[in-house]
Amino acid sequence: MSSRIIPVDPFDYVVFGATGDLSQRKLIPALFHRFIDQQFDTNSRIIGVSRSEMTDEEFQAFAINSVREFVDAALIEDDQLQEFSSCFSYIANDVTDKDGWAELDAALRDDPKVVRAFYLAVAPFLFEPICDYLATRNYWTPDARVVLEKPLGRDLESSIDINDTVAKVFREEQVYRIDHYLGKETVQNLLALRFANTLFEPIWNSAHIDHVQITVAESVGSGGRSYYEQSGALRDMVQNHMLQLLCLVAMEPPASDEANALRDEKLKVLRALKPINGDAVEKLTVRGQYRGVSSDETKVPGYLEELGDGVTSNTETFVAIKAEVENWRWNGVPFYLRTGKRMATRASEIVIQFREIPHSIFSRTEGTPKANRLVIRLQPDEGVKLFLMIKDPGPGGMRLRQVPLNLSFADTFIQRTPEAYERLLMDVVRGNQTLFMRRDELEAAWRWIDPIREAWDNDASKLHGYTAGTWGPTASIALIERDGRTWHEEADDPKSL
Repeated sequence: MSSRIIPVDPFDYVVFGATGDLSQRKLIPALFHRFIDQQFDTNSRIIGVSRSEMTDEEFQAFAINSVREFVDAALIEDDQLQEFSSCFSYIANDVTDKDGWAELDAALRDDPKVVRAFYLAVAPFLFEPICDYLATRNYWTPDARVVLEKPLGRDLESSIDINDTVAKVFREEQVYRIDHYLGKETVQNLLALRFANTLFEPIWNSAHIDHVQITVAESVGSGGRSYYEQSGALRDMVQNHMLQLLCLVAMEPPASDEANALRDEKLKVLRALKPINGDAVEKLTVRGQYRGVSSDETKVPGYLEELGDGVTSNTETFVAIKAEVENWRWNGVPFYLRTGKRMATRASEIVIQFREIPHSIFSRTEGTPKANRLVIRLQPDEGVKLFLMIKDPGPGGMRLRQVPLNLSFADTFIQRTPEAYERLLMDVVRGNQTLFMRRDELEAAWRWIDPIREAWDNDASKLHGYTAGTWGPTASIALIERDGRTWHEEADDPKSL
């Protein structure tokens, strides 16, 4: 069965920061995929805005080069690529310059049938001048949308300031805060698994689930990026991506799949998270920073080496947290969160570990039943595995063996799996906010994160080193093993998952 492509209305997508890395690596390739799937055509336009001096033709060449570099060559036809690039135009504009907006005024179409979207792929301090000028120049319309890229603050206070700035111009129903993890097919499939089947919901609670693990591991380093030095793993990954995954696992069934019904339930989870502060921070959290590896076979720089000679930093590149959701469904069920750079492999997964059976009818020689486990693989090799106990085939009596029921997206679905930004960019045009964070969600996440961040800032000695290419500091192993559990690390061999 092939996927059904639903065309969107014609649009004017204005991308501020259009010549940046995000635009080149993610936005333009995502738009190209939607174009060749005929979700939009040349009646829609992408208007790039940046400080660099560039002609329309040069920006079109920039888009073509982006597609050739970041899209599978087998999907590119020259005629289609040229047609796609014709949607692009460019305006050189320093957004802090009040006199530099006339060209944008002329470029936007005054047609109520054309959706108007503004993508702010710029630093948050530029949100205010951009939103102010959009309002004063009458670029704002009741149906206009604004897309906000992270980081949306460094803490609760700065997040409130950013949201207040945007709210002066745009109503909440016009604001689309992107978390690209929510656009991943496997993440959306978590909703389908839970709420489109009767199999899981009756056992999706503390009576049957022992614990939950959420891992987002990256094999690459920070590359010495100044952004990462200012954010660290807690702000960069936990506050948004990982808490959103936790919400989708833990939330109650919403009344519908309407955006606010879903986000209401996620907000309840965030508000039910048990606070981690004071002495609990040391007990329930681990932060680490990767160290380099040097041998005859390989040489990998450590985080400090990537920053430069003589630089010191307490920025964490690894975080592990034991979280709890204090409500009836999840009372006593720990949620173990783990994320880091320079880890053993690149893998993002959610593990639902069920409880052991209450009584085994089998003898020791026949084998000990292992608890069932549901593994949802987000990347790479997207898929779902449910581990069950069966009889090992063959004569000689009963022998128990744990095997997986495996749903591999690549094997099951013939068509290419869309990237997250493809779905999210088109959802903005459709006016569908389901996969975007609401303001109260964002601020609830910061309220939970801030006490951890503050405790770390006040005690720099608790930064654990770990060797690049491993699963993080030994303290993170102790965090889960003192509860009699262990991290699920079959992910170091994707074929074994």
